[in-house]
Amino acid sequence: MSRVTSADVARESGVSRTTVSYVLNARADVVLTEATRQRVLETAARLGYTPSAPARALRSGRSDLVLCVLPDWTIGPAIDTLLDHLTTALAEHGLSVLVHIRRGARPLSDLWRAVTPCAVLGLLPFGEQDARAMRQAGIPVVGAALDEDPQPDVFAVPQASIGGLQADHLVSRGRRVLAYAAPHDDRVAAFADRRLAGVRAACERHGLPEPLVTAVDLDVASAADAVRGWHAGGVTGVAAYNDEVALAVLAGVRAAGLDVPGDVAVIGVDDIPAARVAAPALTTVWQAIDAQAAYLATALLAALGLADAPPERPDDVFHVVPRAST
Repeated sequence: MSRVTSADVARESGVSRTTVSYVLNARADVVLTEATRQRVLETAARLGYTPSAPARALRSGRSDLVLCVLPDWTIGPAIDTLLDHLTTALAEHGLSVLVHIRRGARPLSDLWRAVTPCAVLGLLPFGEQDARAMRQAGIPVVGAALDEDPQPDVFAVPQASIGGLQADHLVSRGRRVLAYAAPHDDRVAAFADRRLAGVRAACERHGLPEPLVTAVDLDVASAADAVRGWHAGGVTGVAAYNDEVALAVLAGVRAAGLDVPGDVAVIGVDDIPAARVAAPALTTVWQAIDAQAAYLATALLAALGLADAPPERPDDVFHVVPRAST
């Protein structure tokens, strides 16, 4: 079925296309009878007319669409919460968010040229060529990063520091042989590898042996096998990639007939709701997801001229929430 156009609405309602444009764009400076306005609106509704997004962007000077580009990650609780906060913050300014997960070899330029966004947000820094092309097209670009030293206009959430914080907490609880419970999904390797690097650096700093690293599936059997291997290696503290992996480790400890935290202490990342009701309650690293979303949203609004000033970076990006599991 072909798309309904303003010409179809004009023909069906018996008025000119100019009149249809005045009505559909709510032109208050043009004098039209109420009967004409109602006839056009009712015809547009009956035909199922929707305005062209590119045409609307051309008339207004910008679109109302923010393109949010994600790498090929799994959408876990942390990313889901970030997107929810970001969408809510931008919606207050009449902006909508289109989330795109990059998979395959199709160039990013194919997408942003097709959807004509007013701004583009990346949860990893864009390549130099992509960023330059978007800026040359007049599209503001805002990004985030996983490392300590990002580009100047990119917001960093240093994952290695999160891993280091996990290890430091376990050491403060008297744990001298550590393990790292890694995820099985390679799509989150960008996070997991950096967090593991932070655990390793902390172990070296404290004069401890290298952490034992085992990938743990989200099932009891996989976790129990990992726990038995760690126990045989003298492990007394486990830093898990995130809370979901940590909850699997807790189940594996029980299945192996061991005790948390008596035999092994466990710490996760993200502070998901299930962490608080686990048995025992899970120690975790809380991340300021709402503050991160607010920063990114304000940076976008400032780039679009909809905020007075660039945002201030939040001071507390993450910290340990101690509970019974350590």
